[in-house]
Amino acid sequence: MQLKFWLGASVLATAAMFGSAPASAQGSLVMYCGVQEEWCRAMSTAFEKETGIKVAMTRKSAGEVYAQVKAEASNPRGDIWWGGTGDPHLQAAEEGLTEEYESAMNKDLQDWSLSQWKAAKKRAIGIYAGALGFGFNTQLIKEKGLADPKCWADLLNPKLKDDVQVADPNSSGTAYTLLATVVQLMGEDKGFDYLRALHKNVSQYTKSGAAPAKAASLGETAVGIVFIHDAVVFAVQGDPIKPVAPCEGTGYEIGSMSIIKGARNLENAKKFYDWALTPAAQALGAPAKSYQVPSNKNAPIPPQAPKMSDMKLINYDFVKYGSSAERTRLLTKWDKEIKAQPK
Repeated sequence: MQLKFWLGASVLATAAMFGSAPASAQGSLVMYCGVQEEWCRAMSTAFEKETGIKVAMTRKSAGEVYAQVKAEASNPRGDIWWGGTGDPHLQAAEEGLTEEYESAMNKDLQDWSLSQWKAAKKRAIGIYAGALGFGFNTQLIKEKGLADPKCWADLLNPKLKDDVQVADPNSSGTAYTLLATVVQLMGEDKGFDYLRALHKNVSQYTKSGAAPAKAASLGETAVGIVFIHDAVVFAVQGDPIKPVAPCEGTGYEIGSMSIIKGARNLENAKKFYDWALTPAAQALGAPAKSYQVPSNKNAPIPPQAPKMSDMKLINYDFVKYGSSAERTRLLTKWDKEIKAQPK
């Protein structure tokens, strides 16, 4: 699936949507959220204020949400799964863990968002996009006498031993995107050779995909492999971290949303789904320091958002790498051939 970006933006007033008094109580909604805590809270609070629907929100990484939805399939507790990389959403769709839904908002969405919806057979929709890369601590790289890393290959430098962080792809959609990216970019054999070599430099595999960016900003690691927008957060606030789109090319995510099959609050889940696709709701990302590209054509693109149109993006195969069989196979192989190996 090739990603093409619409670069214009017409800003609709968020105040028009949220300026009225809170609505009367209209029931409840259980939301599983796969983005950063601040954005999760902003979304749940705004929806609650707008509709009067009480939101119980839980924040987890995308792989963790998928595992929870699967574990609860016989007795669903969640209603809406909002955010997180699209691959586990596609796997959940294939496995019948989510509901088909067509929103009236579809007409206003980017082609890549609708491509995700079609790939999921109407069971997931794209809500934002972001490219994979890394952020490095400029001070630590200088202290090591290294040139600024610009490519995936640069992260294999022996001087970076125990000074690279990346998440575990079993829990993190970010890290699974890395796994699927190197396999597509380099071929499976060479891709796993790369991951084996990288393993020697990894100090820890974190649970959260964004955690390595924070660690790099604090000087706890020299390099954090993350979605580039997660590194931008710390660069914007003045930390010594530089975001990089790797020179060889890179993959990207289509952050997605799904209604959980058997949702107890199905009508409220549909209301949230429709609302989350509006320009006003999508404009809540930037104030929460989330700089992804939104899926609604009329939503403002955060000025801090990495310019994906300038990057060398691979033609990421979301259908294949979001399939249950391929995700399971690659994760099992990574556990055995990468994580379990000594350094």
